[in-house]
Amino acid sequence: MPRKITSNSACPQNVTFVHRVGSAIFYASCSGLITVVNKLVLTSYGFPSFQLLAIGQLLISIVLLYVARLSNLIAFPPFSRYIFMKIMPLPVFFFGNLLFGLGGTQAVSLPMFTALRRFSIWMTMLGEQYILKQKQSLTAEISVYLMVIGALIASGDDLMFNWFGYIFITVNNFSTTAQGVIIKQKLVNRDFDPNGLLFYNSLIVIGPSILLALLTEDLNKVWNYNGYCDIGFRCAFLLSSLMGFLLNYSTMLCTKYNSPLTTTVVGACKNLFVTYLGMFIGGDYVFSLINFIGLNISAIGSIVYSWVTFTSKSPSNAANTSETSAVIPKK
Repeated sequence: MPRKITSNSACPQNVTFVHRVGSAIFYASCSGLITVVNKLVLTSYGFPSFQLLAIGQLLISIVLLYVARLSNLIAFPPFSRYIFMKIMPLPVFFFGNLLFGLGGTQAVSLPMFTALRRFSIWMTMLGEQYILKQKQSLTAEISVYLMVIGALIASGDDLMFNWFGYIFITVNNFSTTAQGVIIKQKLVNRDFDPNGLLFYNSLIVIGPSILLALLTEDLNKVWNYNGYCDIGFRCAFLLSSLMGFLLNYSTMLCTKYNSPLTTTVVGACKNLFVTYLGMFIGGDYVFSLINFIGLNISAIGSIVYSWVTFTSKSPSNAANTSETSAVIPKK
């Protein structure tokens, strides 16, 4: 009779834990830093185009991964129409996540951006339940709803309400949910590795991004921007482009070793730091007691979920088991 070897017996448990926590910390660090840097570029330095900033991030990703491939540091298959068909519809949501995320960052205050992004957690939880067939514990579900309630309280007293920004963040949340679920499916099914997935996503998305910039007045605004001589702006723009690559790469690693929901919540947890920092950086936060209370409720929910997730069995074990399982003859 064959005997099935699961991921827990195929590799040491401490390695699995290190991969889970390490990838989560890596993602949280990249996510926190890029949020602050993007806000500096778009708000503090007044750069007029989030589309051009997104193109810069995509270009850096393509160049770095292609050079690494030429140097034999990484490997992924050459582009073909089969690659294009196999990767769809991930680039669509990748593009939406990138474009609408930067647009939302520019349109609302940083603390409000982090609060409204909590809704992506609830949407991802539903996506895992109905698509990946992963059920969360009752405590985890309660913490998710706590995050959403806090976000509702905070946004209900937003003194700088902006319909444009709220719509952008809603589309951003949907794109985040779809992107996370599809990434998990493709990595578990071994359709791609993180390097190939990120490279071809960026390669496919950069074309529509450039076309969109050409159809708008962004190029004219960027041409007339007078902040290029500022060394601070140059450093912030280059750092944002580099962090765009690191963020997308760390997202795939965290989703691979954990789950889409855990990746989304980790991004919300780092906002505990970014939220308070945003009250001093960007200059567009208007203090309100109700808003402040809502932000804190949402942050507490993020902490509770993280504690429940990393002190219990990973909800993605079933998916990881299917990826690393092997059948050997029983002696």
